[in-house]
Amino acid sequence: MSDDLQPLAPRQALEMWIDRQKAEKADETVQSYYYRVRQFVDWLDEEGIDNLNDLTGRDVFRYDSDRRADGLTKNALNTQLGTIKLFLDFCVDVEAVPPVLPAKVDVPTLSKAERANEEKLTANRAERILHKLEQFDYASRDHMLFALAWHTGARLGALRALDLDDCYLTDDDLDRLAHRDGLSDEELGQFDVPFVYFCHRPETDTPLKNQEDGERPVGLSEEIGQLLEDYIEVTRVEVEDEHGRKPLFSSKRGTGRMSKGAIRSRFNIITQPCRFETCPHDRDTDTCEALEHGYESRCPSARSPHRIRTGSITHHRDEGWPPEVLAERVNATPEVIRTHYDQPDLLKRMESRRSYID
Repeated sequence: MSDDLQPLAPRQALEMWIDRQKAEKADETVQSYYYRVRQFVDWLDEEGIDNLNDLTGRDVFRYDSDRRADGLTKNALNTQLGTIKLFLDFCVDVEAVPPVLPAKVDVPTLSKAERANEEKLTANRAERILHKLEQFDYASRDHMLFALAWHTGARLGALRALDLDDCYLTDDDLDRLAHRDGLSDEELGQFDVPFVYFCHRPETDTPLKNQEDGERPVGLSEEIGQLLEDYIEVTRVEVEDEHGRKPLFSSKRGTGRMSKGAIRSRFNIITQPCRFETCPHDRDTDTCEALEHGYESRCPSARSPHRIRTGSITHHRDEGWPPEVLAERVNATPEVIRTHYDQPDLLKRMESRRSYID
């Protein structure tokens, strides 16, 4: 043990590190960090290492080997070991481990193809779903949820956070901006409707992933704007949540605002082909477990909100949206879009570049 190190228990270090992350990261990110590093801390406890000063590169190697023996995918190893490395970087800062120790973590390097998850919802499937919803379930909550997610590429938490007052569908709605942002009539005249405004409100249970940096207005097409008007007028359940706010995606159950779990479940159901078509997986719809409540994600064709976001961003790119412009719409950096979301249809991408040939 180096004389320069200060004794620190692994669990105490974890608590210190998580407290630091809470000030900088979204709640879901912090929870993911905690879960990954807690597994490491539990392993240290089993190995009898109760002081980080005693942690060696050989110990890190043994933990790495144990995780690989668990059968984790390369992607999972990259995520989990990458988080352990971040934690050990913090431990260096607080003089609990030697400066050379984080470099001992062998984080697998992923190619772009490996980093990108291929389970995105394709544009063809999205268009079929939208067509069926318009035909058989027009302006329902499911229709509005899916259409808005596909059109804006918004995250689940951002969709859940929307209130009625965040929807600007007519010129009269712009008056709310004058009160909120202190804009003059002349300035208001520069803006066109329809659009929705995503806002970070952690104090009333609707934080955005990137906090204040995630706040943004997002323009809507006339078609989506009309759908939103029809949904609000005809279908939306008129309730307030526990904080006196009027959620756009309201519910008669719980707090009055749809929970993340409920929204996730609805997306899994909406993207099941047998909802409107014949099952492509040769399953009996009378006995298929994916049609039971709570098991919707077990359908091979079901897609989570994140996969719909991935498909939406890819579709925008295939339609010619530059990463820098799209980044502001979907609240992600251009580099993140290129790395994690950009899974192109190569022929469509060729056509989107054709205008540059001349």
